[in-house]
This record gives sequence, structure tokens and C-alpha cells, in this order.
Amino acid sequence: MSTAPASRASSASPAASGTTATGAPAASHPSGHAPAPAPAFVRAAFGPVRWLRRHAVVLAGCAALAYLLLPNLVVLLFSFNKPAGRFNYAWRDFSTDAWTDPCGVADMCGSLGLSLRIAILATLIATAFGTFAAFALARYRFRGKSTTNALIFLPMAMPEVVMAASLGTLFLNMRVDFGFLTILIAHVMFCLSFVVVAVKARVMSMDPRLEEAARDLYAGPFQTFWRVTLPLAAPGIAAGAMLSFALSFDDFIITQFNAGPSTVTFPMFVWGAAQRGVPVQVNVIGSAMFVIAVAIVLGGQIAANRRKKG
Repeated sequence: MSTAPASRASSASPAASGTTATGAPAASHPSGHAPAPAPAFVRAAFGPVRWLRRHAVVLAGCAALAYLLLPNLVVLLFSFNKPAGRFNYAWRDFSTDAWTDPCGVADMCGSLGLSLRIAILATLIATAFGTFAAFALARYRFRGKSTTNALIFLPMAMPEVVMAASLGTLFLNMRVDFGFLTILIAHVMFCLSFVVVAVKARVMSMDPRLEEAARDLYAGPFQTFWRVTLPLAAPGIAAGAMLSFALSFDDFIITQFNAGPSTVTFPMFVWGAAQRGVPVQVNVIGSAMFVIAVAIVLGGQIAANRRKKG
């Protein structure tokens, strides 16, 4: 007596009627059976592939960053080396002698001080003139603006050896004695373009309504610039100044063409020492500059995050 209801229930089931529980037609299979789920090892194999696809951009960025930082890490590692000969190219023993006596090599700290003075002065001059030029190019219209923009990019696109030879020829024709002043003028020349580009990008992204609001609140031109415009443009100015300092401190080609016999900068000292044997103190100075630069960048990021949270 119970076989008839069972048969009716089986014939009325969704699977038997070709529909799902929601009334939608059930998926058919060529063999007439439902497809079997993928084996566990197949699902396990596709799991890492999906994870790599989701994080491919992050992994590529980390790999590029590691490639860029690898030479700096090698320099830092070999600053603790105690080489057997004149060249610090092979690891021998761990030692902190170079860190305790960074000026142990003759004339090295003198060249370092010269490079720092030139880089600081070139940064200050290039940042001041570059900031004014960036505001003029971003805010005002004048005759020859497009030509000025093209000339600003010219030192960035020109090979350094061409600029170095041109400046050297100019100083020779003007009968200017090569020395501190010629190096400073040359460094300001090529640092100026980088400052203009960095500050101009920041100024063009600023909202002009903030300055208009300050003027509506009876702020004068100087007060508006000091309290509104300058703080908004400060990140671009700081970026241009840091880039200018790094380029000036690191430059060799332009400095070599425009230096005097008694003006030996730190890159020139390293080049000359490389022919006789690079001392470990060179790695110490390079590592110290790298650590200071990283600390400044991290400090700026931490300060910016705190301002956003506050």
C-alpha cells in the first residue's frame, strides 16, 4: 500500500522532473548524469594560482623594490668588512673599525664636507628660483610660456657630458677660474629643472578655491600666500629640494668638467680612490647617507599619516 505514494513522490521530485528546487531547469550533462566535483588535488593546485593573480601587482612592486635596494644593502654589508688588501670587493672578517673612524682616510672628510656645502647651497638657490618659476608657469600666461616649458625640460633630457662640456667652455671663454663657484653654478643649472617640475606638478593640483576663500575672509596677498598657498605647495617644494640635494651630492660628470685642481668633491674622491683601492670608509659614508635618506622619507610619511588622522 505504500508503494504508490512513494512512486508519486519520486515522479514529482525536482530531479525527476528536470527542474531544480527553485523551479529553474536543471543543468544537463551529455552522459545524463550530474558532473562530478573536481578532485581535491586539482582544487589545491588552482588555489595558489588564484592567489598569485590577485597579488601579482604587489609582488612585482616588491621585486622591483628589492632589485633597487640590493646595491645599497651590499654597500651596507661591506661597510663592516675588514679586507685583506686595498680593494673591498671580497668578504673577509666582520669589523666595526671603519664606523668608529670614518675619517681615517686622508682628505676623504674634506671632500665630503665640500660636497655637502655645494649640495646645500645649490639646493637652497635652486629651490628658491625653481619655486618662483613653477608658480609663474602654473598660474600666469605670458608670451613665450611654451618655449620656457621646453627649455625647462632641456637640462633633464640633455646628456650630462654635453652640459658639462658646454658649461666648461662657457667658463673658459669668460675666463672664470674653476673652483667652488663654477661647481655651484653648474649644480644650480641642472637642479633647477627638477625643482620646477616637482613644484609645478603640486601647484597645478592645488584647489584655487581655498585661496579665494582666504581672500574672502579679508586675508591680504602675503597672508594668503604664507598661510594657505605655501603650506599647500610645501610637499612639492620639499620633494624638489630633496631631489636637488641628492642629485647635487651625487654628481660626478658635470663636477669633473667644472672643478678646479683644489676642489675635489666626494664623488671625485671615490673615483680617484677606485684606481688605487677603495677604502671601507667609502662604504660607511654611503651607508650613512642611505640610512639618513630613508629616515627622512619615513619620518615624512609618519608625520603625514598623523596629520590625516588628526
